[in-house]
Amino acid sequence: MGHSHGDLIQRSRVFPADQGILQEIGMLEGVMLLWFIQVAIATAFVAVDIRTTPEATVMKWGFVIITLFSGLFGALLYVLSCREPLPGTHELYVAAKWRQVVGSTMHCVAGDGIGILAAAVITSRVGLPMWADVLGEYALGFLFGWSVFQALFMKSMFSSYLESLRKTFMSELLSMNAVMGGMTAVMVPWMTSDMLAMSPDSPRFWFVMSIALCAGFVVALPMNWWLVDHGLKHGMMTVRPEGSPVPQVAAVALAGAALSGSHEHGSGSTEHSSTPFQQMAHEHHGGTPIMASQEHQGHAMTNPASRSQLVVMTAISFLIFGAGFLVAAIFGDLTMYH
Repeated sequence: MGHSHGDLIQRSRVFPADQGILQEIGMLEGVMLLWFIQVAIATAFVAVDIRTTPEATVMKWGFVIITLFSGLFGALLYVLSCREPLPGTHELYVAAKWRQVVGSTMHCVAGDGIGILAAAVITSRVGLPMWADVLGEYALGFLFGWSVFQALFMKSMFSSYLESLRKTFMSELLSMNAVMGGMTAVMVPWMTSDMLAMSPDSPRFWFVMSIALCAGFVVALPMNWWLVDHGLKHGMMTVRPEGSPVPQVAAVALAGAALSGSHEHGSGSTEHSSTPFQQMAHEHHGGTPIMASQEHQGHAMTNPASRSQLVVMTAISFLIFGAGFLVAAIFGDLTMYH
């Protein structure tokens, strides 16, 4: 049966509501294209430039990975918190507490993020409900971040890998809870409103996960500040090539820190137990990481975390994770399937 000219016009007509949807889709596609372009540029810059930065290898990889997640945001973090402004100034430059906190948070999100993304790809193939997907991402993200990025890459600071696992468990747990709380609050509502973002085959999936990881980074910053302040996590380090002389500026900074430390210990102050990260700050020879801790700044850390403080902060970290789940349940759908 033939169709009249009027029928064809009626079927091809685009209603105003449909036009709005198409415009939103086109706008999102354009934003994603710009996002991936700037990610590629920023990652290339960091990957090339960081090779000459006297930083630990694991931290270098961490900055490259975090830039893959966040683009120019990660590159800006690298320049402002780690990149050596002048030769020989890295030790002094990264000693500021906020730079230590940025390094600690970056290290956590980079390691956890790899596990989270791997779990998201796996669970999307299995077809789990969103709440199970989130828990799976949490489990694999924590396991990879703790066992590889924390314990394995930092085992030189401990007597064995098992001790490294034991000493880094709590700090990784608290930081991971904050990261996942921020991620869940962004990821689930977004994927609920855009089903295409649930498939790893779609660029939207990687765009949403990148934004969610950035949110996790921001939420985890205060927790990492507390962890660094209480000596439970480290931040930036300085690693000079084996046998290379200590640059003059760095030597002056280290000498000043040593004199300040001697003055403090000799002024009748009570001894305090140092954490593994603080103990590492006393080592300085070719090829050995130099921790830019508060002791190097002449401010000996006198507030190690007590057991009660750890209990309170652990509860707070789970509350942050729970708050992310609550936001996801209110503005998204935790029962939907991939």
